[in-house]
Amino acid sequence: MTRIRTAILVFPDVEVLDFCGPFEVFSVTRLDEAKRREEPSPFDVYLVAETAEPVRATGGLRVIPDHTFDTAPAADLLVVPGGWGTRQQVDNPRLVGWVKAQAERARLTMSVCSGSLVLGAAGLLAGKRATTHWMALGLMRGMFPDVTVEDGLHWVEDGVHTSAGIAAGIDLALRVVAKLCGEPVARSTAKYMEYPYPEHAARRVTLG
Repeated sequence: MTRIRTAILVFPDVEVLDFCGPFEVFSVTRLDEAKRREEPSPFDVYLVAETAEPVRATGGLRVIPDHTFDTAPAADLLVVPGGWGTRQQVDNPRLVGWVKAQAERARLTMSVCSGSLVLGAAGLLAGKRATTHWMALGLMRGMFPDVTVEDGLHWVEDGVHTSAGIAAGIDLALRVVAKLCGEPVARSTAKYMEYPYPEHAARRVTLG
């Protein structure tokens, strides 16, 4: 089995569940639930940061990346999480450039929460529909007037996949599993996680 190289970006003040949620989904996926203990996930999941130094996430969690921008293999699936750190990273040309280069080669690119701001800074959302955390919708509109920013959608699929805030990344990750591995696999993954499977393609939510 050729595994799907799944790069999850991390950076200072990244939101924990933004990257840990998709990490959990992709790492526990199994093509054959009956062989859960014998076979690995079809997703080869790894964390990538600008340097090899531990990354301090929101809340103080310290994370050790598996790869740097210089050592990471080319991704088939790129995951860009959000958090307060995105406000600084949109002005980090090295990070934005790495995201753009990976996305251009990747089979699928997704963002969680304000990770969509990084995708926007990389020019990956121009002319597309996208969403982000409800608190960042206005910021996204101001920064990227060529993007149609969707209110009240849990996730948006328009070439690039974007989700609303934090826990919405789990829903989008399950949708990505369905897209790449089939819906039965995604449903069994959600069942294993004891998490409700997202039934609708882009369900509406009530914003705070």
